[in-house]
Amino acid sequence: MRHLLALPLFVFALSAQEPLKLMAPEAKRDAAGTVTLTSATPGVVIRYSIDGSDPGPKGGPYLAPVILPGGGTVKARAYSEDRKVKSELFEEKFDAMSGAKLLPATLVPCTQDRDWPIYDWAKRHAVVAKIAADRKASLVFIGDSITQMFGGEPHDRSQPGKDVWEKFYAKRNVANLGFGYDYLENTLWRLRHGELDGAKAKVVVMHIGTNNAGKNTPEEIALGVGALLDEIRQRQPQAHIVLMGIFPRGPKLDAMRTKLDTTNKLLAQFASAGRVTFFDIGAKFLQPDGTITREVMGDFLHPTARGYEIWAEAIEPLLVKLLGEAE
Repeated sequence: MRHLLALPLFVFALSAQEPLKLMAPEAKRDAAGTVTLTSATPGVVIRYSIDGSDPGPKGGPYLAPVILPGGGTVKARAYSEDRKVKSELFEEKFDAMSGAKLLPATLVPCTQDRDWPIYDWAKRHAVVAKIAADRKASLVFIGDSITQMFGGEPHDRSQPGKDVWEKFYAKRNVANLGFGYDYLENTLWRLRHGELDGAKAKVVVMHIGTNNAGKNTPEEIALGVGALLDEIRQRQPQAHIVLMGIFPRGPKLDAMRTKLDTTNKLLAQFASAGRVTFFDIGAKFLQPDGTITREVMGDFLHPTARGYEIWAEAIEPLLVKLLGEAE
C-alpha cells in the first residue's frame, strides 16, 4: 500500500516544479561596429538573425561577434541545448556608424542552421575545418547542398553523388566544404572563421549562389561571390579557383533561369588568367529543348547520380591540368 501512495505524491512533486525559464540575450556594439551577444542563463545556445526574421530553433547559432558597422537589426533568443525551450525575443536596431553604409546581405557574414535536424551546421563547420587541416587538402570544393550532396566526409546527409565522388576524388587529397541551405553570407562566415585555413589547396572548386537567387539581385549575388573569391585568395593564395557557373534549375526556362543566366554573365567577369577559371557547364544538364529531366536533377535543383557524373566528367580534364597530374 505504501508503494501505491508514493506514486501520486511523486507525480505531484514533479508537476509542482517551476518550468525552465531562459533569460533573453543582450547585445552590445563596440566602436568598430562589432555586436556581442550574451545571455545571463548559463549553458544556452543563442540563435540570432540579421534579416528581420524571428530566430527559431533552426536559427543561426551565435558563434562569434557579428560585424555590423553599416547598421542593421539584430534579433536573438536563448535556447536550451535540445532547442525545446526558448527565451523571450531580444531585438535592437543599430544605426550605421560614421562613414559606414548599410551593406547588401551577401556581404555581411552570418551563421545558419536551416537544414537542422538533417545536419547540424555548427558541428559540420568544426568537422570539415579539421578535415581540411588534417589532410592539408590540395583539392577543395566549396558550396551549398549541391556540393554537400556530391560526397566526401562527413557523411551527414544523403549523397546521391557518393559513388561518382569516390570514383573521381577518393584517391585525391580532397575536402568537401559544401553546406546545405548556405547563402553566400553563410559561406563567407565559414571562410572567415578558419574553415579553409588549414588546407594546402592547389585547386578550389566553388559552386555557390543559387539559394540567394530567391532573395537577392544578380548584382548582389556577384558582390557576394567576389567577397568569397577575395577570402580564398587571401587564405590560399597559391590556389587556382574554378568558379562554376550557377547550375540551371526548374524543369524549363522561366524567370529564375533567366535571373541565373544574368548572374552567370556577371560571374564570368571574375575570370583571371592563372588565378580564376570561370566554368559554366549549365548547358550539359539540359535537353535540346532546354528542359531538365528528373534523370539529371530529381527535384530540378539537386543533381542525381547522373547529374553529378556530368559535373565530374566536365571538370576532370581541367582538374588534371591544374593539379599537375599525369594524363
